[in-house]
Amino acid sequence: MVLPIYATLEKLPETLLEAAADLGCPRWKAFWLVTLPLSLPGAIAGALLCFIPIVGEFVIPDLLGGSDAMMIGQTLWVEFFSNRDWPAASAVAVQLLALLVAPIVIYQRRQMRQLEGGS
Repeated sequence: MVLPIYATLEKLPETLLEAAADLGCPRWKAFWLVTLPLSLPGAIAGALLCFIPIVGEFVIPDLLGGSDAMMIGQTLWVEFFSNRDWPAASAVAVQLLALLVAPIVIYQRRQMRQLEGGS
């Protein structure tokens, strides 16, 4: 999560914050109006980079002694291999796929619109 945010903030020109200060904007307001909106693409990319592996994680909680709460990856594993309920497992797998693909498609379309508008 830190690396995409850092990469986005590193590209942020300092002249924007200087211009905000020259126009009388306090530092906290410059952060909310300049830095935060320009760092959102990095935060969204970092969230996606963390979200995708976390959703499908089922091996590590199993190795660490299990957890009281069932995760979607564990549910998928149990339905396929323990219960052998293929229709329910397939439904869970399709939900997992939709859960993972939808944010990626939305982010990709948003990035393409920004690239088309910027050039």
